[in-house]
Amino acid sequence: MVPGSDIFPRAGLNLLIGGGGTGGHLFPAISVAEALTARLPGSRVLFVNAGRPLERRILGQARWPYHAIGVEGIKGRGRLAQARAAARLPGALIQAHTIIKCHRPDVVLGVGGYSSGPVVTAAWLLKVPTALHEQNLLPGVTNRILARLVDRIYLSFEQSRKAFAAEKVLVTGNPVRGRIITAAAKSGGLPGGPATVLVIGGSQGAHRINMALAEGASRLAAINGLKIVHQTGAADSKDVTRAYAEAGLKFEVKPFFDSMDKRYLEAHLVVCRAGASTVAEITALGKPAILIPFPHAADDHQTFNARSLEKAGAAEVILEKDLEPAALADRIRSLLEDRPRLEQMAAAARSLGNLAAADEIVNDLVALAAAKNRWHCRVGN
Repeated sequence: MVPGSDIFPRAGLNLLIGGGGTGGHLFPAISVAEALTARLPGSRVLFVNAGRPLERRILGQARWPYHAIGVEGIKGRGRLAQARAAARLPGALIQAHTIIKCHRPDVVLGVGGYSSGPVVTAAWLLKVPTALHEQNLLPGVTNRILARLVDRIYLSFEQSRKAFAAEKVLVTGNPVRGRIITAAAKSGGLPGGPATVLVIGGSQGAHRINMALAEGASRLAAINGLKIVHQTGAADSKDVTRAYAEAGLKFEVKPFFDSMDKRYLEAHLVVCRAGASTVAEITALGKPAILIPFPHAADDHQTFNARSLEKAGAAEVILEKDLEPAALADRIRSLLEDRPRLEQMAAAARSLGNLAAADEIVNDLVALAAAKNRWHCRVGN
């Protein structure tokens, strides 16, 4: 039996999600919220974070309610900034405490990022069931600190187990968006037809990757029938478009694609960063990849993510310090001209994905809340 499937309440679950800061934290959290409200239509979800522009934009577009608390990051900043951020923590904890008292969640889920610290701590003080989700192979600082307080820790990678108490851990994978799940159900493996390379550097693009592809455009044009679909971010869109056009390539370049599911399905190979959400999507869809980790990610966690896929045979890795236009173009050509190798990589990638990750987390959140009788009073009111 699926954990939690026998105790789903007739009234919905009241879930509070704390944390954010990046799309890598927010997109999986939104996937959990979507899975919960689809499974239990009476449920309510509230996000609590620092209210940064990216958080407001992502949650606003997805139409999820949120509250902002006055909290700043401490790691990697100067001493004055660290002191200021530390001084704001008591106020942020009080704000989170007030929000939880008003929202009355049945369970609180921390998804990483510094804003999850006050939220999960306040929930623990109020004896609300708590859980964490760790998206990356190398756990973040906030989650490592909060791990002692929470009831459950959901992991995206099996290799992360050793960082946490075994009795709290559930390896679920990293939740992906509903449209990606739908696309994965339609995917019958790698597409036929001329080779298509999808290039994505995240919602803001990746300048080094953009320039490497642009400078290697003439070399890429030698690949018979190649089409490049490239999400550049706003800053590099015109330069990349010009380079591809001058090389005579077939291409589609945009600062940002709304329908990523369609682009993934058309791709034979993905060239991308190794953020947690991107890794989750390419494994869910079974897409071979050339991963170029962002070298300035916290604790270099993208390199750990990338190496795990490389070890499994699902991807090849190029460190940004080694990124050369000609070498990247040659690597792309070598893979596209070796269909059996692409098929092997696709199968390896698919073996790492878990399309049911969001549902597994929802099931366990319900079980956590039920175990502490969180519905007893509220359902009866």
